[in-house]
Amino acid sequence: MSLNILPAVAAAILAATAAAAQDASRVTPMTPDVVADYDQVLPSADFVRREAMVPMRDGTKLYTVMVMKKGATNAPILLSRTPYDAHGSVHRTVSQRGVDVLEAMDAEFFTDGYIRVYQDIRGLHRSEGQYVVTRPLAGPLNPTGIDESTDAYDTIDWLVKNVPEANGKVGVIGSSYLGFTTLMAEINPHPALKAAVPESPMVDGWMGDDWFHNGAFRVDSFGYAVGQGFNKGAGGGELPVGAGDDYTRLLAAGSAGEFARSLGIAGVPGVRKLLENPAYTDFWSLQAVDKWLAARPLTVPTMLEVGQWDQEDSYGAPAAYRALAPKASARVPVTLVIGPWRHSGANHGGYDLGALTFAGDTAHEWRVRWMKPFLDHWLKDAPDPHTPAAVTYATGIDKWEELSRWPMGTPKPLYLTAGGGASFVHPAEAGHDDYQSDPAHPVPFIPRPIDAGDPLQWKPWLVRDQRFVSDRPDVAVWQTAPLDHAVHIMGAPAVDLFAATTGSDSDWVAKLVDVYPDDVPEGAAQGGKPSMAGYELAVGIEIFRGRYRTSFAQPEAIVPGRVERYRWTLPNVDHVFLPGHRIMVQVQSSLFPLYDRNPQTFVANIMDAHAGDYRAATQSIWRGGAGASAVILPIVP
Repeated sequence: MSLNILPAVAAAILAATAAAAQDASRVTPMTPDVVADYDQVLPSADFVRREAMVPMRDGTKLYTVMVMKKGATNAPILLSRTPYDAHGSVHRTVSQRGVDVLEAMDAEFFTDGYIRVYQDIRGLHRSEGQYVVTRPLAGPLNPTGIDESTDAYDTIDWLVKNVPEANGKVGVIGSSYLGFTTLMAEINPHPALKAAVPESPMVDGWMGDDWFHNGAFRVDSFGYAVGQGFNKGAGGGELPVGAGDDYTRLLAAGSAGEFARSLGIAGVPGVRKLLENPAYTDFWSLQAVDKWLAARPLTVPTMLEVGQWDQEDSYGAPAAYRALAPKASARVPVTLVIGPWRHSGANHGGYDLGALTFAGDTAHEWRVRWMKPFLDHWLKDAPDPHTPAAVTYATGIDKWEELSRWPMGTPKPLYLTAGGGASFVHPAEAGHDDYQSDPAHPVPFIPRPIDAGDPLQWKPWLVRDQRFVSDRPDVAVWQTAPLDHAVHIMGAPAVDLFAATTGSDSDWVAKLVDVYPDDVPEGAAQGGKPSMAGYELAVGIEIFRGRYRTSFAQPEAIVPGRVERYRWTLPNVDHVFLPGHRIMVQVQSSLFPLYDRNPQTFVANIMDAHAGDYRAATQSIWRGGAGASAVILPIVP
């Protein structure tokens, strides 16, 4: 072969190769349509989104996603550790604007150059490891040495070393379960953690957050336990109940245990924890976050937040505040915020709640007027806003108030009196008012039909007009005459109830109600809202399980007919009862199906009560004399 032919051969080979490659790259009807990846963040986007699997000290890696403005530099980090899908928290839309892809409450932070970080806690969604709900602090209940505190520490350590745009200062924030992880980050905190905003945190699941309230069991806890425990919290764990009225469904099921067994969920670990531990033993008391906080020094400036009508975690933030406030100083301040919101409502629009309308967007106002300046100071060296010890919204007069302490009010008893009256004067004459409580006909917590999974029912239920039950014969009612002056309360109203029952166990539900006059100026329905004329607004509702009157850990039967004293508190409020309004107190013995029914016969474990244990009982509420039932109101001038 002539050497002159070689270049031609080579060229032909190259051409053939190119042609073959071109043929291989062509799309045909059989070309697979699945692609490995597609980056929805276009070059035109105003943000950068970055993902990482962050290693913990035990080798477990946690999915972490960061969002920041393009060109960010010397930026503070704001971290949320969540069981509710970190990926979804920063992929809300396919917009090319950071304020759109992030949560609504993140808008001001993104715009101001913060680096927003979300992380899946261990064992859920895209993170490795094993999930344990509200994982106990390393110690008597947790011998692993790994908890949400250590995971927060390791995460912050990684972030300050591996995010070059950061300024080395980190804040933590989050609501509900994220409020729990926020508080956990403050226990043995990383030196770079400079501020924390726990919102509606889960602090004590037995005393008043989520699972129980003063021993009464919240049946919807089953759904949470199954949903979070299935498929790494990614969905598909809904209870197979179908449509219908929760009231009818749970009444037919019998006890909470029977309901769980009928759904085939009684063996789920999260459900077992609830069924097998109805009392406040070490199982629950050693998990109380406020006790952990009280036992340690305070080193992180903290702003706690709770909604006045938080239907899930009304207990946690005030409990944490009580633990932390005595340690506060100008160098490490602690603030409690109470706004006119539902659970986690502070992170959304705050114009209204149910039938109530407020003076503007109260949630946005809190975020920009108090929360962001607080974080700016500790994370960006902005001027000190001198955040007060408490910031509360006075419902009734729609006004924010900055306070030097919490609570502010002076306790003053509102006594129950004869003839359905209520007075600040102690009644000398003793007597009692009776009603029949029948577990076969429990008092509903909202009007039927009930679907507790419906957000339109669940989120505003605490501000429902109580007229739907105030004329039931198994609801006892007392009220003042129309007020001739405003009564302003700031704190947690306390119930001091003297009562007897013909049963050997009983639940007691107390409601503090603001009764609007029939001629209120806003009486006509406007904007689709119901009329407020005669409205019975629940300022606070709380339940107490009678078997725990002497010990939360060791229940004991009630002696039938014996007058016993029951004391518990309602949620913290800042509320003004206006002139012309009445103050009402309602007492009943069920709040169903939000709480399981008390059989009114003492059994070892109410979760497993049998049909024959559920018996009607006569309830006697005593007033006047030595056994003067009252609601103690924290009144300010």
